[in-house]
Amino acid sequence: MNLSSLRSPEGSRKKRKRIGRGDGSGHGGTSTKGHKGQNARSGGRVRPGFEGGQMPLSRRLPKRGFRNPFRKNIITINIGQLKKFPAGSTIDRDALLEAGLVKKAGDGIKVLGKGSIEYPISVKVDMISRGAKSKIEAAGGSVVEVI
Repeated sequence: MNLSSLRSPEGSRKKRKRIGRGDGSGHGGTSTKGHKGQNARSGGRVRPGFEGGQMPLSRRLPKRGFRNPFRKNIITINIGQLKKFPAGSTIDRDALLEAGLVKKAGDGIKVLGKGSIEYPISVKVDMISRGAKSKIEAAGGSVVEVI
């Protein structure tokens, strides 16, 4: 047995349909496009979402609310999750990403007050709630808001 002698099984690989290569190929003449009509023309296809002149689904459905194009994607994290870090450590954007507590930084990271922490840590994040700030400072830690 030799790698150069390996062949795929008969019939497992189908030849590509080569259209427009003359009548002898079996796909000449109209090149499998039939006679005339929109799909026989060059560039002839309907656009995505076109329903033959019927009111398209995207226009039939009701539209509600307002989508703010300038909205900020703020990633939230709770104090209880910060127990992953040892006492006295500095927790910032890079530390949270490295620890896997946030997958991406988005437009900012905000620490919320769910949970508790019993040892001092230093937190440098974009935003922090009042409850979270008071819990960290009560444990002897420090908070710096980086904007």
